[in-house]
Amino acid sequence: MFDKLETLDDLFEMQLKDLYSAENQLVKALPLMAEASKDGRLRRGFERHLRETEAQVTRLDKIAKDLELDLSGHTCKAMEGLIAEGQETMSENATEEVMDAALIAASQRIEHYEISGYGTAAHFADRLGYADAAGLLRQSLEEEQLTDTKLNDLAKNYINQKAE
Repeated sequence: MFDKLETLDDLFEMQLKDLYSAENQLVKALPLMAEASKDGRLRRGFERHLRETEAQVTRLDKIAKDLELDLSGHTCKAMEGLIAEGQETMSENATEEVMDAALIAASQRIEHYEISGYGTAAHFADRLGYADAAGLLRQSLEEEQLTDTKLNDLAKNYINQKAE
């Protein structure tokens, strides 16, 4: 991707490429997770997060256009691995309740990765003086944090109890 990372701008661009790849991979994976979930609240949560993820891709496209960057051509290996683990989980022979608990666990790993990525990228954007980009990145960060909170609440207050 880069011959050498020499500046914070280079690192920022690398972070954006990674987020762009991760979100595009997730756009493909979320419908499968929704289909595998048996609980209606969990399924609707995955469907809602799919729409948010599509909006996050649109925000990254806007940042790329504004900063004249090309975010294509990179594959986020971390997201690839997290999705592969989720697919492996979905292939397990599990009760419906345990499968839903497993899907939440896999989803929270993904959310935590995205929270880290958006937080880092937003900080870099602030340091570099890209206020508009920082604002868009923080908007996505807040969505990821809220999704994680909703998943956590659903798991602790309902799904995990059903799986016991």
